[in-house]
Amino acid sequence: MKRAPRRTVCVMPAIRSARVRRALPAVVVASALLVAAAVWAAWPESQAYTTEEQVITVRSGPGGDEPVDLDTTLYLPTDRSGPVPAVLLAHGFGGTKESVRADAQDLAGLGYAVLAYTARGFGRSGGEIHLDSPDYEVRDAQRLLDWLATRPEVSEDADGDPKVGVVGGSYGGGLALMLAAQDQRVDAIVPMITWNDLARSFLPESAGANTVDGVFKKGWAGLFFGGSAGIGTDPICGRFARDVCEMYQRTATTGRATPEAVDLLRRSSPATVLDRIKAPTLLIQGESDTLFPLSEADANARGIAANGTPVRVAWFTGGHDGGQGPRSDRDRVRFLTGQWLDHYVKGEGEAPANSFTWSRVAGFDAMDRGLVTNGYSVDDYPGLSGTATERVPLAGPPQPIANPAGGNPAAISALPGGGDLASAASEVGGLIGDLPGQHAIFQSEPLAQAVDIVGAPTVSIRAASPTGEAVLFVKLYDVDESGAATLPGGIVAPVRLTGLPAEPAQARTVTVTLPAIVRRIEADHRLRVVVATSDQGYATPAEPTLYTVALGGDGITVPTVAGEPIPTTAVLWRWVLAGLIAAVLLGLVVVLLVVRRRQRRADSTIREEYAQTPLVVSRLRKEYADGFVAVSNVDFTVERGQVVGLLGPNGAGKTTTLRVLMGLTQPSGGEIYVFGHRLVPGSPVLSRLGALVEGPGFLPHLSGLDNLKAYWRATGRPEADARLDEAVEIAGLGDSIHRKVRKYSHGMKQRLAIAQAMLGQPELLVLDEPTDGLDPPQIAEMRRVLKRYATDGRAVLVSSHLLAEVEQTCTHAVVVNKGEIVASGPVEEIVGDSPSVRLDVSDVGAAEAVLQRLDGVRSVIGDGANGLVVDINGTARSEVVAELVRAGVGVDRVVPRRRLEDAFLSLVGDNSRGSGDR
Repeated sequence: MKRAPRRTVCVMPAIRSARVRRALPAVVVASALLVAAAVWAAWPESQAYTTEEQVITVRSGPGGDEPVDLDTTLYLPTDRSGPVPAVLLAHGFGGTKESVRADAQDLAGLGYAVLAYTARGFGRSGGEIHLDSPDYEVRDAQRLLDWLATRPEVSEDADGDPKVGVVGGSYGGGLALMLAAQDQRVDAIVPMITWNDLARSFLPESAGANTVDGVFKKGWAGLFFGGSAGIGTDPICGRFARDVCEMYQRTATTGRATPEAVDLLRRSSPATVLDRIKAPTLLIQGESDTLFPLSEADANARGIAANGTPVRVAWFTGGHDGGQGPRSDRDRVRFLTGQWLDHYVKGEGEAPANSFTWSRVAGFDAMDRGLVTNGYSVDDYPGLSGTATERVPLAGPPQPIANPAGGNPAAISALPGGGDLASAASEVGGLIGDLPGQHAIFQSEPLAQAVDIVGAPTVSIRAASPTGEAVLFVKLYDVDESGAATLPGGIVAPVRLTGLPAEPAQARTVTVTLPAIVRRIEADHRLRVVVATSDQGYATPAEPTLYTVALGGDGITVPTVAGEPIPTTAVLWRWVLAGLIAAVLLGLVVVLLVVRRRQRRADSTIREEYAQTPLVVSRLRKEYADGFVAVSNVDFTVERGQVVGLLGPNGAGKTTTLRVLMGLTQPSGGEIYVFGHRLVPGSPVLSRLGALVEGPGFLPHLSGLDNLKAYWRATGRPEADARLDEAVEIAGLGDSIHRKVRKYSHGMKQRLAIAQAMLGQPELLVLDEPTDGLDPPQIAEMRRVLKRYATDGRAVLVSSHLLAEVEQTCTHAVVVNKGEIVASGPVEEIVGDSPSVRLDVSDVGAAEAVLQRLDGVRSVIGDGANGLVVDINGTARSEVVAELVRAGVGVDRVVPRRRLEDAFLSLVGDNSRGSGDR
């Protein structure tokens, strides 16, 4: 097996952990997220502490007499007047004491003596990995508590009983639970993103199956158990204990667990000892976690609370697949953790309520520079069934679905520990999703109103199989108005069914409890239940089989919880900042009113002679602070029905003129009128103008269609006025309009930008290099689009360096050189007299032979079936025609031909090189 690094990441401070986490493999990232998130909302920026690095030899094992060396660091706050309470800080799987260094430093700054250590089998500690075994890792931790009790810096509850809390995430969270059950000296624990039953975590059971028949979670198991392979003297088992290694090897080979394997995993599971946990417990679990989902914390909470032990449950938006969550969510978790430890370990503050809190992503906040969450709370933990339920009808016929031979190809619902990587992969070649022929779909109608799911939905399905068995994967998707489907957290419900009838008419009904989620399903979205036969993260039957599945009821039941919103630190700070900002805003009001009054005065002044003219530019000048004059004197007019090309060499002032026209920069002199209104920043007349200037800019995480909708909403105009369908048709992106923009090519973005400019069908369209990035067929189509657009009284102003395109597209042209107009008018007038002619002849071959013998003719080029373009080089046209007629060639038409490029070069000459538009 491939050797994996043994480092892990901590979660605080956020910036530091994010930098490290991006650089580490998924196995390390996943096993160590939120290892020591015992950080407080009022966490100090910096506190003094001292450290002691030492190796502590402890004795453990079944007989308690096997020595093992543990690498430790003790952090002691310097600002203390006597003994202080302690925290035992455990790291995640694959980590070391260095993984939690930042958290230990912060805890010491809060007045705790913190013992961070490297668990056996990792880093510089000795011993083998036994998966938080009561005889090994748990006894190791007990001996560390003994050691803390000997330290004069640590306060005690009694002789040999240190005042101590235990904090850990994932592997460390399991240790905290197991240690609290085995050693009553522990005063409080904060286990995070951890398991209740390790057997169920790797062999999920659903629809009444037992764990021996659970569906093997091979993706996570491979990362979890394979992370130590190749380390040490054993190339297969690495530093795993032999019994753990052999258990994994057997299970991974067959895809099924033996009763002995289940027993070994359960010996390392809190599920077997919950009735012995007396330490007040704050359970923090991630909503984005395909390794240890919310159901694991739910089982821990119910088992511990049954004995009367104080328990509080907190769900947050991170997890093994989602990291730490947004900053606003971390603030909530910090506060809860600090409050819990302060009361139950330090003995300070009121007893925290045994309530339930959860959060969901609410959007993006520029102030927080990232995603923000809304937190909610209720007094009593409702479990996974919520405080109320809603029934959402589903529809769909019975459907046959195929189990692929060898379990390949398989759908990918999530990439273990991938977080954002999993989301990104879903857009690369359709890597993540359900494969044709391997899944059935049952879907609701659009929801009349939003539904907040908090808990585990349930759905009944009917299944039949010719083998009598089936492994199925049931998923709940959120489908938006465009048809884009999202699988919350990438979490699925694996189901192994036995005793199934072979005939579809006799299919057996089973009720499936889906994974618990927190998700707002917006109004007009649909719920989609998918039943699939394959999933890359799980072991499936190797034999190809055809199952039949159908709905077992009329819909899906989703749990809801009505909670009270929790103010975040960001919200509180906004109230403080609001008062300060209000004072500044009050001072600006007068200025804004004055500016607005001036704008209204300008807007109210209409030049009646220009009222029906889309654009009038008069004596326009733009001079920069360094003295550079980009535009010195520009005058031109764009009338209705015209497509006007703005031409000029680099540095001539084209882009500067457009920037002034769009209000992106202020002119130094002159005036611009749009339909008779003098153009000023914020002028309402700008709503009659659409533009693409300085390239397209879109939100990469949104689809093309959503970008268009978001842009139009920002204008504040009614959605019905956008004429989205027409704009989308103009874009010509087809189904790609529903893809995220970050997957667009440059040409696709350019076409989308043109569609955005055309939203609402503005009367004046201004485009800067609209064909940039388009291929020849797309350029030809753009030519037709612009010509059509200028009908019905609309007008187009287009800047382009493709002179041939301007010649074929534009009715008029304005040629700018060195900031001044050197020519303007109809294109045919600017082209003028021609050194070339186009001849329509009866015999092209014979005509070519005659013309090539004629003195003075420089070139003859075919132009269509019966046409020739001839450079007569001053030879009289009559002489050319006469020679052809004398040779028996019929001449049907003679048309002067001069390219716009010829006229352009004659106008700007060799003195056309500028300094570049600014």
